[in-house]
Amino acid sequence: MLDVLGVVTTVIVGLLVGVEFSVAFVINRILDALPDDSAQLGRSHGGRMLGALMPFWYIGSLALSAIWAVAGWGEKGVGLVIAAGALLLLSVVMSLLLLVPINDRGKTWTPEDRPADWREQMNRWDRYHYVRVAVLIAAFVSLVAALA
Repeated sequence: MLDVLGVVTTVIVGLLVGVEFSVAFVINRILDALPDDSAQLGRSHGGRMLGALMPFWYIGSLALSAIWAVAGWGEKGVGLVIAAGALLLLSVVMSLLLLVPINDRGKTWTPEDRPADWREQMNRWDRYHYVRVAVLIAAFVSLVAALA
């Protein structure tokens, strides 16, 4: 049963990493290359859509890691699961303190009412997001190593 929990946790975190990596290095670059107001409209829509899903995915990933750590206490690799859990907790804290406030503003913007510095705010979100992606990758690698 512990093996199943480990695999499920690792797959869910791996999918989270894939989505967030795609947002950072594919989707936002595509959106930013679109003409006129399309980039801002796309980012606003993405902020609403993913902003509704991600809290469950992040907290769920953290909870699964905690359950795995508790269930596997004393087993080989539990230190790596704890490390992954700490990194996932860091990603949640980063999200709440740095990324969500920008996202909450950006998801309401339209071309008619967006602030003059909207691109700078999106660039700041992108920089924070790159760091968060690195943290998530480290958590995923720790979980994969714990399975080995």
